Amino acid sequence: MTATTDDPREPVDPASLLPEDSVLSFEEYMAMQRAIGEPTRFRVLHYVSATGESSPSELEDALDLPGNALHHHLNTLMDVGLLEKRARSEADCEGLFTYYRPTAFGRAILDHGVAELLQAEPEYLEMYGDDE
Repeated sequence: MTATTDDPREPVDPASLLPEDSVLSFEEYMAMQRAIGEPTRFRVLHYVSATGESSPSELEDALDLPGNALHHHLNTLMDVGLLEKRARSEADCEGLFTYYRPTAFGRAILDHGVAELLQAEPEYLEMYGDDE
């Protein structure tokens, strides 16, 4: 990391917190955080991550989402780099399908962001619990 000061009270340019060879900009990381902060997109990414890959029809059924809303959320998650789309190269008895799967960043934001925060909740509750 290339933070410019050792004093945590000093304002720091957020971009300076990234490694020098970062593949993403600070703004791209923030776009990922904003995307995953929307509950439906979190549900979509969580489901796709849990299943490995899912077709739109599987997602519509599993998450009870209409197709137009689902595709809006899928596109947003792809735009920020949390999901990727692939098409089956050979048709089966039902034809060709598009599948969505999490990117490395999609898995990481769940595993090292939201999941770690949720797992640490008991500790936080103990630290900041009711003072009554």
